[in-house]
Amino acid sequence: MAEKTEKQEKTQKARPEVKKEYYSIVRIMQTDIPGNKNTLTGLTYLKGVSWSISNAMCKLLKLDTKKKVSDLTPAETESIIKFLENIPPEVPKFLYNRRKDFETGEDYHLTGTDLDMKREFDIRRLKKIRSYRGLRHATGQPTRGQRTKSHFRTHGKKKAVGVQKKKPEGKK
Repeated sequence: MAEKTEKQEKTQKARPEVKKEYYSIVRIMQTDIPGNKNTLTGLTYLKGVSWSISNAMCKLLKLDTKKKVSDLTPAETESIIKFLENIPPEVPKFLYNRRKDFETGEDYHLTGTDLDMKREFDIRRLKKIRSYRGLRHATGQPTRGQRTKSHFRTHGKKKAVGVQKKKPEGKK
């Protein structure tokens, strides 16, 4: 009997532990973040937050990068929101997504819909002044020097679906 209990203990120890499931969704700055992602990865779901900004945020706010997003406390989420609204000067300027703004000349970081609006206004300005990049945007061609012999035509658009021929009707 002692042998059986030892075998039973070994089989019980050999089984892997069942990992906790994370199904919740955390909402930060009007963005849904899956709760099963770790903090470093989950913060990149926010528009305007890259891996480097996410890493800097975790270090400056002293957040555990491996902690799941669903385990963040409300105080931590508030600190993340405050960080993104007003990025502290400890973050290097080269991580900002809006350096030397055309209108103000300042360096700042945009997130969410503000980023989309600024990008759209920049493209409109380029089209209006008829710059090379503006003309490329207007015609739907690549703007950063890529080759145009092939592969640029389907970017951002649906690919054409082949048309099927009608089947000939059978003779009677």
